[in-house]
Amino acid sequence: MDSIQSLLKNSAKASVSLRKLSDEKKKLVLELLAKRLLENVSEIVAENKKDLDQMSDTDPKKDRLMLNPQRIQDLADSVIDISRLEDPTNKILSDKVNKNGLSIQKISVPLGVVGVIYESRPNVTIDVAALCIRSGNVCVLRGGTDAFFSNTILVSLIRDVLKEFDLDSNIVTLFPADRKYIAEMLSAVKYIDIIIPRGSDQLIKYIRENSLVPVIETGAGVCHTYVEKTADLKKAADIITNAKVTRPSVCNALDTVLTDRSVAEPLLKLLAPLLKAYDVEIYADAVSYDILKSLNYSSLVRAKPEDFGREFLDFKCSIKVVENIDEALAHISEFSSKHSEAIISQDQALCDRFLTEVDAAAVFTNASTRFTDGGVF
Repeated sequence: MDSIQSLLKNSAKASVSLRKLSDEKKKLVLELLAKRLLENVSEIVAENKKDLDQMSDTDPKKDRLMLNPQRIQDLADSVIDISRLEDPTNKILSDKVNKNGLSIQKISVPLGVVGVIYESRPNVTIDVAALCIRSGNVCVLRGGTDAFFSNTILVSLIRDVLKEFDLDSNIVTLFPADRKYIAEMLSAVKYIDIIIPRGSDQLIKYIRENSLVPVIETGAGVCHTYVEKTADLKKAADIITNAKVTRPSVCNALDTVLTDRSVAEPLLKLLAPLLKAYDVEIYADAVSYDILKSLNYSSLVRAKPEDFGREFLDFKCSIKVVENIDEALAHISEFSSKHSEAIISQDQALCDRFLTEVDAAAVFTNASTRFTDGGVF
């Protein structure tokens, strides 16, 4: 208990030193971090393998957990991209003088200490640390036990970079992975300013219901793509395939396809071979089941009610035929997790309506839900 309190106190103290850091020095820190990631690829992969070896090959989280040379390159690239972002702090947002002569300015400042609780995704370790350093925030990271070795080496690299600049290494701290310590973070109102959970519905629900620290909820990803009758069907099939198969285990991957009845058959004729190439298992409603059955689609299951609103995190998706945009919007409203939603259509008025009426963090027209990403944005 005492060691945990010391860890939290040290993080809070580090917040003061980080606020004094110049914009240029923040950039240099991140540039060196990107360089160190690339210089230590073999060491990172070796530590990551220790985590991978403890996870079943059939576990859909294994893809999230894996770090390979290309993914480490992507991480380094994202760190460089973050370093080039405009400093969001010390911006004068408003400036006025009251009638009594009192001058009032609203200025953007760092949050302070950001606690992030996440599961089997070591890339989050780098993303969060880089974003926090860039925005002048200290971060306390609690990754899943599945990624213990991966997170340990990544945080070690980050802290070594901070030391090279004579900065407090407690600017980035890795919290113990044991679940019992999550409660310590959630009650640390004296030291942590905000908690951000990234993970399963169960994790997010637990944090939302038990945290004394304010929470920014990211939510799980139950993502829909709606194909409206005016859509370019080849484009629709390509977008759906991209959204499903490029990284099926991530939260912005597609889970449910909605299609207008009038284009269901021609769409599925184009889509079936694309998904079949990746052995995607389809949970189909009655209409789409009959169409796919006639196309001899092998990995086919009759959908149950619980298959809609389900985050698959695997090479699986559900398909439902709707009559029109009204039914599609109603379905999304009922089953969406408000992460990412997309419409494929050439009717601009309907696209605008979709953008206006769908309640989600990211809403797309004629694009893949996989674009929802901090680095991309």
